[in-house]
Amino acid sequence: MEHGSLAQNLASNGLDWEKRFDIAVGTAKGLAYLHEECLEWVLHCDVKPQNILLDSNFQPKVADFGLSKILNRDELRNSTFSRIRGTRGYIAPEWVYNLPITSKVDVYSYGVVVLEMVTGKNPTMGVEISDGEQRRLIMWVREKLNGTEIASRIGEIIDPSFDEGNYDVEKMEILLTVALHCVEEDKDSRPTMSQVVEMLQHHGKESQWQ
Repeated sequence: MEHGSLAQNLASNGLDWEKRFDIAVGTAKGLAYLHEECLEWVLHCDVKPQNILLDSNFQPKVADFGLSKILNRDELRNSTFSRIRGTRGYIAPEWVYNLPITSKVDVYSYGVVVLEMVTGKNPTMGVEISDGEQRRLIMWVREKLNGTEIASRIGEIIDPSFDEGNYDVEKMEILLTVALHCVEEDKDSRPTMSQVVEMLQHHGKESQWQ
């Protein structure tokens, strides 16, 4: 993969807003395929920028299935895991609270990755080993918004490496909106990955996933 990992490119500020948006869409499509189109469903369980690789055209490929779990379709509601899987900062609350594990754990991790792409902030930097601290980036974004419209605060949240006005405000708002849906505490409030793809491709039109 000629351009290495998403993590490397974010660290070097090598991605403009267009590439970031396209990577978010491509990654969502890859996870939707794993979750819904395979003969056996695959939960990746470790979605993070280090495991998203970029080819010569910056098209993303979801990689490293070392922690993944293959489920028969009738096992989805009865899945069992012997230990927490994933990387601190990207782990869904279900792992911590010992709740049933479904594809929504990948949706949560994807949401954190998108927040990282939008803000330029790494959710694992300086994170302490406690459930509250590991979602610091999410809390920072929510506090910045504080119930206001995303459009009015996007300039305070967007990656500071973007020059003012040198990005598509609407598409960045879409990414932020989708990401915040994906990192809802309640897994049933999160969309599926196919619904994420639909929202991104239809430029933020609401999808009914409730």
